[in-house]
Amino acid sequence: MRENNIVQEKSYAFAIRIVLLGKTLIEQKKEYVLSKQIVRSGTSIGANIEEALGGQSDRDFYAKFVVAYKEARETRFWLRLLRDTGYINQQEAASFIEDIDELLKIIGSITKTLKNKLNS
Repeated sequence: MRENNIVQEKSYAFAIRIVLLGKTLIEQKKEYVLSKQIVRSGTSIGANIEEALGGQSDRDFYAKFVVAYKEARETRFWLRLLRDTGYINQQEAASFIEDIDELLKIIGSITKTLKNKLNS
């Protein structure tokens, strides 16, 4: 069984930040549509990583990490949109985007390594 690891911890910490962002968007900005989207995709990253860690095979593990990567890309889109529409400020957006870019690099590296392993 795969134990706690850096991508698991970082995706969980990111999900907490995203939930709090969603809460702020609703309570302070009265924004309901984009907040729902960012919370859905931002928390899905960690959920898919958790599923991957409980996967039954390397292929199952790989498939869930691919989904996590796609959700991270979507989250990055929503963060940029929130920034560019003024719902979050530049500094806050930069912090979130820095975190999501780090997750994308980690998840991308894991999927690339596993894909090579599965294809050999």
